[in-house]
Amino acid sequence: MIYLNSFKLSPVIERNPNAYPYRVFNNNAGEVFIFDKITVIYGNNGSGKSTLLNLIANKLNMKGSEHLSDHKYYDAFIEECSFSLSDTRNTHHQQLIPVDSLYIKSEDILYEIKKIQQEAVLREGYLYEHSKLGYTKEQLEQLKQSSQMKKQIEIMQFANEKYSNGETSMQLFDQYLVPDALYLLDEPETSLSPANQIKLCEEINQLARYFNCQFIIASHSPFMLGTLDAKIYSLDAPSLKISQWYELENVRFFYEFFQSHNHMFK
Repeated sequence: MIYLNSFKLSPVIERNPNAYPYRVFNNNAGEVFIFDKITVIYGNNGSGKSTLLNLIANKLNMKGSEHLSDHKYYDAFIEECSFSLSDTRNTHHQQLIPVDSLYIKSEDILYEIKKIQQEAVLREGYLYEHSKLGYTKEQLEQLKQSSQMKKQIEIMQFANEKYSNGETSMQLFDQYLVPDALYLLDEPETSLSPANQIKLCEEINQLARYFNCQFIIASHSPFMLGTLDAKIYSLDAPSLKISQWYELENVRFFYEFFQSHNHMFK
């Protein structure tokens, strides 16, 4: 399922070097991204991958978008961008972008991991669960000081710590990614081993093929690029370009590195 057909960047070229995000996309002013079921936005650091996803999320009023109010040019840039949806006869995009759609940033996942591992959060959750069981305020105060609570918190911390950040990331993606939705994923490979990156990509491929999901993903991981059944746009090219994954600079770097050490694997 394709919910978002295309997104056109602002055609305005702003020469002011402080005019963010104009300065990021001056070479791509007015360019149009045509999206598939899975589309990857590739580029090295500073190429504008994350900025592009946030612009799309803001333009579509998606959950997870960050509004950069301290950048005076940001609102103007968003206003000058345009998009088209799967049903061009209906201009009410709120009705066409599913309610479960999300913009998920790598820092969102890292924040959730940190939150899971924090003792204060575990304590609050433990007390909240007991309040739902009918504990009075006095009983909760006594519970706070009890050895019973201390022991249970230690058990929960041990249970959390036995899972790596990567394993926790995979669990979070399992919770977030549901059928019938549009997802913008900013570098989802963060904290994931190559094996888990490939596993996540296989899940994304399945969700896009069989469960009416559309994905727009910012990534420069060769494992993601090589596993996703995706159209790939390279922001590193002088003008917007669709590329094959094995043509991309980051992938070629990995290939050449292992080729130069090929003798060590024999």
